Amino acid sequence: MTPVGNVVLVHGGSVDGSGWQGVHDELTRDGLRVHVVRNPASSLEDDAAATRRVLDGLDGPAVLVGHSHGGVVISEAGTHPNVASLVYVAAFVPDQGESADGSVPEPAWRHRPSWYLVATEDRMIPPPAQRAMAERAGATVVEVIGGHAVHVSQPAAVADLIRQAAA
Repeated sequence: MTPVGNVVLVHGGSVDGSGWQGVHDELTRDGLRVHVVRNPASSLEDDAAATRRVLDGLDGPAVLVGHSHGGVVISEAGTHPNVASLVYVAAFVPDQGESADGSVPEPAWRHRPSWYLVATEDRMIPPPAQRAMAERAGATVVEVIGGHAVHVSQPAAVADLIRQAAA
């Protein structure tokens, strides 16, 4: 298997990619090439297209990471041939047809190994719902004490899980 040297980070709705700064800094120190998608947040189709454009430009396989609504985006865009694995961070993991803003025809987690970080103090996506989605996806799960923006408050823990998915 080709070593994974790329990480693509997908932000949630109503925010931009700046929340990934701490995770970005952790991973680039390891020599990983980290790309933050600038989603237009206009539709699932547009967000997935923006993510695919980033994946198209890579020189090899990537870990595709989504936070919150970004989980829907990576479930849609994650079938791209450059995606080696998926990491969901306090994220939605829709099954076929479950997305509120567009239908995910065939979720990527059915075809890619997946990891899930449960934020145990999340008040946006209840931890029991996170655990249920992770279990359905067959994801390797870790739990971290933190709220919904766990990638901001616990960037080292998020980076550790991404490193596992890249190994």
